[in-house]
Amino acid sequence: MNRSDQIIIAPSLLAADFGKVTEETQRAVRCGADWMHLDVMDGHFVDNISFGPAMVETVDKATDVFLDVHLMISRPDHYLPRFIASGADLVTVHVEADHDVADTLKRIRDVGVLAGLALNPATPISEVEPYLELIDLLLVMTVVPGFGGQSFMEETMPKVEQAAAWRAARELDFHIEVDGGINARTGAIAAKAGANVLVAGSSTFCAPEMGAAIDEIRENAAACQA
Repeated sequence: MNRSDQIIIAPSLLAADFGKVTEETQRAVRCGADWMHLDVMDGHFVDNISFGPAMVETVDKATDVFLDVHLMISRPDHYLPRFIASGADLVTVHVEADHDVADTLKRIRDVGVLAGLALNPATPISEVEPYLELIDLLLVMTVVPGFGGQSFMEETMPKVEQAAAWRAARELDFHIEVDGGINARTGAIAAKAGANVLVAGSSTFCAPEMGAAIDEIRENAAACQA
């Protein structure tokens, strides 16, 4: 089985209670999270500030869960070593940020960390095409990045479909991730389009029963998987 065939649920730390990050991370893992998704925002690339390497390190010490670190920052190349040192297992950078994209992706992989590339809803999918052989994951943002709790943008699904078509045609095996407004209904829509990594914030951490919410997202997505 290709790794991109597996449905992966990645609760987003942004939706957790920051007053008890260790406990929230452990709760997510106990409830069935496959990965933890950590959104790093610098107040420049997006209009919000979240956290830095110290928070990543805190989550890394909480459990041995896979850390999916999404750098929504202007200079990912400059800060990259700090996030790798903090325990990231996968680092995703934006194609729109101010850096040499190919060089940054190579630097991530050279130290044994998985490399991801993200694009915003307004960015054409063609912008990431030159880098497909350099990545382990493609993140299609399904909201305008910067704040949690936004509604899923179904109009981004043609990008997921195109990425899946390129992956198949070129015999590649990168994950396709979606982030923004993901719940049991929208996760199924994304999986049908070709996504296999589902970042879910409010729909997991804020659910009455986190485990049941994760199970429902996973089951619906698997039933609709492209």
